[in-house]
Amino acid sequence: MADYDYDLFVIGAGSGGTRASRVAAAHGARVAVAEEYRVGGTCVIRGCVPKKLLVYGAHFAEDLKDARRFGWQVPSDCEFSWETLRDNVLSEVDRLNGAYKKTLESHNVEIIDQRAVVTGPNSVRLADGTEKTAERILIAVGAHPAVPSCPGHEHGITSNEAFHLDAIPKRVLIAGAGYIANEFAGVFHQFGAHVTLINRSKDILRGYDLTIRDRLLQISMMKGIEFRFDATFEGIEKMDDGCLKVSMSNHEPMIVDLVMFATGRLPNTHGLGLETAGVELDDHGAIKVDEDNRSTCPSIYAVGDVTNRVQLTPVAIREGQAFADTVFGNKPTRVDYDCIPAAVFSHPPMAGVGMTEAQAKQTLGSVRVYTSDFRPMKNVLAGREERALYKMVCDGDTGRVVGLHMIGPDVPEILQAAAIAVKAGLTKAQFDATVALHPTMSEELVLMR
Repeated sequence: MADYDYDLFVIGAGSGGTRASRVAAAHGARVAVAEEYRVGGTCVIRGCVPKKLLVYGAHFAEDLKDARRFGWQVPSDCEFSWETLRDNVLSEVDRLNGAYKKTLESHNVEIIDQRAVVTGPNSVRLADGTEKTAERILIAVGAHPAVPSCPGHEHGITSNEAFHLDAIPKRVLIAGAGYIANEFAGVFHQFGAHVTLINRSKDILRGYDLTIRDRLLQISMMKGIEFRFDATFEGIEKMDDGCLKVSMSNHEPMIVDLVMFATGRLPNTHGLGLETAGVELDDHGAIKVDEDNRSTCPSIYAVGDVTNRVQLTPVAIREGQAFADTVFGNKPTRVDYDCIPAAVFSHPPMAGVGMTEAQAKQTLGSVRVYTSDFRPMKNVLAGREERALYKMVCDGDTGRVVGLHMIGPDVPEILQAAAIAVKAGLTKAQFDATVALHPTMSEELVLMR
């Protein structure tokens, strides 16, 4: 047997890489993980965790207004400090970065604070020129925001930079209509900015249930968020006063203070040296892997967003766990990608699991759909017209619930438990047989007729 420096060398210390490193080391492997930026990856450092904290902060804008209807004497000139929220969020990111490092170190994983590139099936080169060898290499380098190649694109930012702004701009243009675009649209709007989303098609949040995303569009427009569809960037010009003039197809130019690109994410495979080991990539630059996360090079594996399968943190974690258990724990494990719940932390949030109505009709043919369209109790007393919408998609022959899709306050918290029922294959009759927990919004799940 060849004498390697490590049993496993992991490139990338995000959610998937840290889980794989920790579990492989717990199984007795000699593990090193190389990370060129900070331990924790996109989710912890510049993604879902700091974003969710901004979402929490943004919700106070409406909550403070609603509080007056509940008897609280909140002053009308209540002020918001972006600097306080920003700095507290970044402080929490620092804490999490330290916690992730301690977890790896406590499992005897060697952390190498350098970029590493592949130089062969069993070798990598660090940024300082050091060569390391390993019996197996795991690529877990994630993805990065895509930026359009229009003239002046360098004047825009991505979600990476949004957490470090000096101040909240008065006018924000967001390119894209996926979950990142809609989440930051809600955040910036609640912090007082005028927000415009532009998208090259007429759809927002493709892949989510049409009825639910249409409801979000209606509510967002009612709140004052502007949408421009069938629009593609033609150029961004920086004016003498620092403002940005944005030209786009099918619409008049706009003058804004900030342009943010939220037009998808691309795998971080460029310059990684994968060609030296015969690792094949797909048309989007993602690493091709089999059901056991193995690439076209037998000694090199990949998990997480760099494989472009399902770009979600919990999926990357499961893939990292499955890899480590299979390869080092003598516990062959594969990830089940069916019925993965997902949420959009917009204002209000969306959540869904399983098939959309359209997917169910294409797959099953016979489908029954149940809905509950209601004003949450809190909104009623607060004087808000905003309505929640729950939708249950069932197999028309068996009654099995094949999809749940929701928009309204706290629906991501509600859906997590409901997703278990969908994953377990429960029927509409079993939902109906469950006594409602009253008064709650979640009781609507067992009251739909």
